[in-house]
Amino acid sequence: MAEWYNEISLEDLKSGIADKSIILVDVREADEYAQGHIDGALFVPLSAFDPSKIPAPAEGQKVVVYCRSGKRSVNAMEQARLFGRRDVSTHFGGGIIGWQKAGEPVVTGM
Repeated sequence: MAEWYNEISLEDLKSGIADKSIILVDVREADEYAQGHIDGALFVPLSAFDPSKIPAPAEGQKVVVYCRSGKRSVNAMEQARLFGRRDVSTHFGGGIIGWQKAGEPVVTGM
């Protein structure tokens, strides 16, 4: 695994969502996103990934990327890095699977 990115814990993710210090990005595909995503997540699918669609974080904010289980989020971070986005360097490795296994709620639809 690369050393230039970070993983965020479930608890840190939840508190960052609650206090708006996280810009959350879901890189799964439309059908997966519609079936259930973390409330407030931006939809930027990996198949048409465009790092410019991710807003730059404000002071004290960070961008966190997630997918189903952690593989596509790493791919997305690598693409963002190649694009020059050094601020897209944290992911929730458990993905939506880990989120749901922890009993956390999801939102359906686009």
